[in-house]
Amino acid sequence: MADVELIRSHLTAHPDFPKKGIVFLDIFPILRKPLVFETLITHLVHHITSHTLSTSPNGKIDVVVGLDARGFLFGPIIAMRLGAAFVPVRKAGKLPGQTINASYEKEYGVDSFEMQADAIKPGQSVIIVDDLIATGGSATAAGELVAKQGGKTLEYLFVIELLFLKAASKLNAPVYSVIQSED
Repeated sequence: MADVELIRSHLTAHPDFPKKGIVFLDIFPILRKPLVFETLITHLVHHITSHTLSTSPNGKIDVVVGLDARGFLFGPIIAMRLGAAFVPVRKAGKLPGQTINASYEKEYGVDSFEMQADAIKPGQSVIIVDDLIATGGSATAAGELVAKQGGKTLEYLFVIELLFLKAASKLNAPVYSVIQSED
C-alpha cells in the first residue's frame, strides 16, 4: 500500500520524549505536506466508506468524535466528508455548558475528559478519531462518554497504533490504525 508507506515516511521519531525510554512518533511533518495530509485523510475516509459504514445500523456515520487535541486535526475534515457532525472531547473544564465526564489512567496519574451533554443523541452511529493509541485510556474514556449519551461506537480510528501495549483489547469497538508499530 503506497499510501501507507508515504504516510509512514513522513513520521519523525523523537527518542526519549517526553521522557527517557519513550520514542515519540511525531505526526506534525504530515501536516506540513498537503499531499501527504490529503493522502492520510483520503485513506481514513476510504476505510470508513468501504468497511465501517457496513456495520452501521442506519447505513451512515452520524457523529465523528475527535480527542483533544490531535483528533481535532483529523476529525472535522473526516466528519465534513462523511456529512456527519463533529464532536470534540476535551480535557475537563474546557467546554462551555453542561458536560458529562469520564476519567482515565495515564502514565503520570489520572486525567478526565468531557463532552457537551447534548452532543450525541441516543442511537446515533459514532466513530472516534485520534492520532495515536498507546495504553488506550483516553480512547476508553471517549467511548464511555459516547455510551453515556446512548450513542453506538462503531470503530476507533488512529493514525498510529502501538501494538505492543495491546490497547485495542480494552476498547468496546474494533480498532483501525493506518500504521502499526511494535516499538
